[in-house]
Amino acid sequence: MFGLNHPQRHRTPYFLAVVLLLALGGCAKPGGPVGPGGPVDPEAPTATAPHTDKAAVVAEKWMVTTANLHASEAGREILRQGGSAIDAAIAAQMVLNLVEPQSSGIGGGAFMIHFDAASSEIATYDGRETAPANANPYMFLDGSGHPKAFYDAVVGGLAVGAPGLLRMLEMAHKEHGRLPWADLFETAIRMAGDGFAVSERLHKLISKDKYLKTFDKAASYFYGPDGEAWPVGHQLVNPELAETFGLIAEYGADAFYTGPVADAIADAVTGADPNPGGLTVADLENYPAIKRDPVCLFYRQWLICGMGPPSSGGLTTLQILGILQSFDLAAMKPGKNGVAKTEAVHLIAEASRLAFADRNTYIADPDFVPVPASGMLDPGYLEQRAKEISTDASIGPATPGMPGIGGAWNFAPGGNETGLSTTHMSIIDGDGNAVSMTSSIENAFGSRLMVKGFLLNNQLTDFAFVPNQDAAPVANRPEAGKRPRSSMAPTMVFDGEGRVVMAVGSPGGSRIIGYVAKTLIAALDWDLGIQRAIDSANFTNRNGSTDLEAGSPLASLQSALEKLGHTVAIKPMASGLHGILAKGGKLYGGADQRREGVALGD
Repeated sequence: MFGLNHPQRHRTPYFLAVVLLLALGGCAKPGGPVGPGGPVDPEAPTATAPHTDKAAVVAEKWMVTTANLHASEAGREILRQGGSAIDAAIAAQMVLNLVEPQSSGIGGGAFMIHFDAASSEIATYDGRETAPANANPYMFLDGSGHPKAFYDAVVGGLAVGAPGLLRMLEMAHKEHGRLPWADLFETAIRMAGDGFAVSERLHKLISKDKYLKTFDKAASYFYGPDGEAWPVGHQLVNPELAETFGLIAEYGADAFYTGPVADAIADAVTGADPNPGGLTVADLENYPAIKRDPVCLFYRQWLICGMGPPSSGGLTTLQILGILQSFDLAAMKPGKNGVAKTEAVHLIAEASRLAFADRNTYIADPDFVPVPASGMLDPGYLEQRAKEISTDASIGPATPGMPGIGGAWNFAPGGNETGLSTTHMSIIDGDGNAVSMTSSIENAFGSRLMVKGFLLNNQLTDFAFVPNQDAAPVANRPEAGKRPRSSMAPTMVFDGEGRVVMAVGSPGGSRIIGYVAKTLIAALDWDLGIQRAIDSANFTNRNGSTDLEAGSPLASLQSALEKLGHTVAIKPMASGLHGILAKGGKLYGGADQRREGVALGD
């Protein structure tokens, strides 16, 4: 919930008054929305006001944008039946579990930000997986004390955490759902029983995966009798998942966390050969979803809110934007060719470098580690960090700042997030309620363990494999009950009257942060609209090389950036950005064509 327990609660009374104004909604004077600098004329043609985007899907009632047509259709149908944004998210997520099994599902976890238009509550929901009770800091070291190779830890039961998606969705549904829980599973149950056509993306990912055949259940589901991946268009039927969904629809999330399903999950994890893990039925029964306060920051005339720790996505995205407040990005809008200017890419990359230095050092599960969130988002601190940036040359590898910490921890880098998995959806319903949710099973196809028709996650590999450094514990090391650090960054933008302006997020491992920051800047500072903002070339810096999206016009900036001192790498960047922009009483939906995303509305 958004209230006084906010990372910037120590700021001036004026700041608190404006935060509360935005959080409580609709209290602005008739002169127009109030920004940090005073009243803003909503009709004024400012360079930072989002404009309509003819390339986006346009709707007047509601909008759903997800990573797959079937999921977007399921969500839209729920809205047509009078369901809420939460209802639509549940229906869409269950369909995604079926048609996009490599990315997310009930065997994994999620982070979600929700806006309640009636109360103006901004709340975030933590459905991140937890480490089992027998987890320990040394679990990812081999017999000689060295960290295991990544896939040696991924495949099998060792990295499976207690899934949190269903508990989180059930919690949110009890608070904000309108339709009966069981109704939200109908489409997914029907499609699992009748089958769906294998997409080109799913076929390619199955074909190139080296580990799906490790375990018989996954091998027999994803491959034909000849051992080849099912071809594009093959009707893939999943009766086990239909049965599992039926149980959950009838009995709620308890049908997953207790009883035969929980027994099957624990048996699969502890009996995995190779690489057994320690997840037990007790770990599942005791899993708690958590409703947390969002992290928020003023950016220009907007309030931007995201997910706080154990995700690093919200804090790091906001740090990037907060550092960039010192620069006039609107004056660096891309030209007619659509290519971002060198000076803009340089500044954004440098801000990202500084933010990632803090992110890699300080952020972990706040129930185990003292995360200095308030200091990291303090405007004075961010202004000081901005002064470290030169417009003429890269600062190179950045060192973390001193936003205020406590405890005898070694805040050292640690984590192994990958980018082929994960999915994001954005939804706004007819009453203005909004959902921005990112969900994942971590690696593509997760642990490769299939149980009752769904895949189990490998999220524990998001912990640091090396638990200690310089005789002190690493913040993001494994511990019993702990949630591994994530980069998932579901995000919402609000205007001065407390109304939703944008809902956006992406998959992409630790590059998620850069993808989301780029899209926010492109939509808000550069006035590109939601679809063009999503389509614009990706670029990231995680306090290392400045990576430019392969095959994009942005690659032409390599030489100019290298002259500024950047080490440049040209890499594929398959983001899965899905966003909605609200403007002038209409909704504009954008979907990432780098994957299979579709926006649908009425």
